[in-house]
Amino acid sequence: MTTADQDTRTQTKTDADAEADGVAAPAPAPAADAGGVLRALDDARPSVRLRAALAIGSAPDPRSVGKLVERCGAEPDFSVREMLTWALTRHEPSLTLPPLVAELRSEGAQARSQALHTLSKIGDGRAWPAITGALLSDADEEVARSAWRAAVVLVPEGEEPRLAAALAAQLGRGGRETQLSLSRALIALGEGVAGPALGPATADPDPRVRHHAMATRRLLRDPESGFEYAIEEAKRVAALLDQPGGA
Repeated sequence: MTTADQDTRTQTKTDADAEADGVAAPAPAPAADAGGVLRALDDARPSVRLRAALAIGSAPDPRSVGKLVERCGAEPDFSVREMLTWALTRHEPSLTLPPLVAELRSEGAQARSQALHTLSKIGDGRAWPAITGALLSDADEEVARSAWRAAVVLVPEGEEPRLAAALAAQLGRGGRETQLSLSRALIALGEGVAGPALGPATADPDPRVRHHAMATRRLLRDPESGFEYAIEEAKRVAALLDQPGGA
């Protein structure tokens, strides 16, 4: 008897024993259903959508890129959006960059924001020309914040001063989270680049701009001081400077 015959008889006996015990023999694993996984991205259950995005990222397929990008613009669940972004990073940038850059012109704020977030995670400098001034000053704060983060990742050497000036033009905007995001973006550029851009803003007549600029400059020099402390200190210093004879 050959080894193959012995293996066959052993498998048959094992299956028969399982059936005798009332346990069904394991069925062979089905081939991956690419179409079914893509359809699962539209399932009403977030857990199903999450598993589908994980499956796609675990076995990248160029045919899934368009659907992943499309879903990023509509997905309401944060965890699923993060998994969609991860799945896109698993594909070749030559496949993902064109549709993601196209999304930056979308009318949907979430589509623009998530595309920027994904581009920052991919980190391919070829996307830099798509980070326009319009995105850096987008009326939607989530889009603007995503643009700031993407810009400091993608900015090519030599373009940092121009980016710092564009970011400094947004000082004083929004609430605490937005201002903190902008400060972090400027800090990521370094004091040598961000410092000169902050200078004019520290004397801006708008107190929100002035305080934000002063707080960011403090954080550049002492990152451990914390944003809230830096803002409060900026307000105190500005108040002293605004007094008659202040210097």
